[in-house]
Amino acid sequence: MPSDTLHFNIDNGIAVIRLNRPTVFNSFNREMALALQDALDECASNSAVRAIYLTGEGKAFCAGQDLQEAIAEGDPQIEEIVREHYNPIILKIREIEKPIVAAVNGVAAGAGANIALACDVVVATKSSSFLQAFSKIGLIPDSGGTFMLPRLIGWQKASALMMLGEKVAAEEAERMGMIYKVLEDEEFSDGSMAIAQKLAKMPTRGLGLTKRLLNRSFENDLAEQLNEEGEAQVEAAGTYDYNEGVNAFLEKRKPEFKGE
Repeated sequence: MPSDTLHFNIDNGIAVIRLNRPTVFNSFNREMALALQDALDECASNSAVRAIYLTGEGKAFCAGQDLQEAIAEGDPQIEEIVREHYNPIILKIREIEKPIVAAVNGVAAGAGANIALACDVVVATKSSSFLQAFSKIGLIPDSGGTFMLPRLIGWQKASALMMLGEKVAAEEAERMGMIYKVLEDEEFSDGSMAIAQKLAKMPTRGLGLTKRLLNRSFENDLAEQLNEEGEAQVEAAGTYDYNEGVNAFLEKRKPEFKGE
């Protein structure tokens, strides 16, 4: 579904998704939420896509829900927003068996923060920040926040950040393990895209299987996880890229993976 609220293009194996409501810090309305779902569906089904790069236009990554929409008569209400907007976005991000880079170019608040944290690799500008803003208006952290954040930084820290609604600077987010890496603002565009470019040239199916196993580790015990690792390893060993990687190693050359 074409939409001015989101820019989407595919180039050299990378699907670039840019949230595009900069005048409201890329806060979500229904149109943008559904456009993002459509873009993620295209990424999942298009074999030309080997990595996904998600960022925001302007000075913010995403400030969460557009509250004007949430309270306006006739517009989607909270139940509908959570069920039809954010829950599908988070599930699609986790279920796509391709790496997703969240390039946090400014504030990431509320659902915007939790969408970023659901991605596989999160990089941020030094000047950016993360905020569980929900408690400030009497709501609970949605968009997978109560699931992801405790697993990233621990129960006590996550509980405090959610209840107190304190802003976390990017460098502190990196230090506590909330995100992968902080880049200087002037290096951010090239540096974050370089990560996506690297991932797009790697064995896509192997990376997808790794993502599947990480998802399964949330519910498996050790024995179950070991069993699923074995099954996934057999699947990975049957790919073109496995054979290419082994041959390149033996021939002392750089591998040329196809994502197959």
